[in-house]
Amino acid sequence: MSETKDVLRGAILAARRAVSAQQRAVEARALVAHSASLVVEGSTVCAYVPVGSEPGSLELIDSLHRRHVRVLLPVAADVEQPLQWGEYRPGGLIDAQFGLREPAEPRLSAEAIASASVVLVPALAVDRAGVRLGRGAGFYDRSLPLASTSARLVAVVRDDELVERLPAEPHDVRVTHALTPNAGLVALSGMTRAT
Repeated sequence: MSETKDVLRGAILAARRAVSAQQRAVEARALVAHSASLVVEGSTVCAYVPVGSEPGSLELIDSLHRRHVRVLLPVAADVEQPLQWGEYRPGGLIDAQFGLREPAEPRLSAEAIASASVVLVPALAVDRAGVRLGRGAGFYDRSLPLASTSARLVAVVRDDELVERLPAEPHDVRVTHALTPNAGLVALSGMTRAT
């Protein structure tokens, strides 16, 4: 199964690298526009700073912050543990391991994800049943179970990365929605969460 996932990861990453910077910018602006419907003022959102050709942008994070949303960003402190979190402050990101950018101290515990009404999750692809293909490190599979059962777990992908079916393993945590540049927020049929 992981060999199949590795092949898919390689193909998707190659396809992402082939997308022009101009097209990525257009898609990033579309994601910002769609994000307005995701949150309400005063809520908490877990987001991420895109790396390389990942969908999204710092502008998406800034737009949430301007709407008086508390934005938490992941901190990959220990490869065997769930993500820790840090509160986003404009201009306050620092370079971190794995080529990531993350908030400066103080750190919040892994359980801080439970305060979020929306968790934006990086993904290489997601299927209609909520199976998410990540990069394979397992950070989000360890972290998402700590989210509130009422939170929307939203995989952020390009439109062609929302697919009919992906291989799944028992440890994979399914997401509830996908966010794409053209389709916007898409509810995924295979995932329901207790409220």
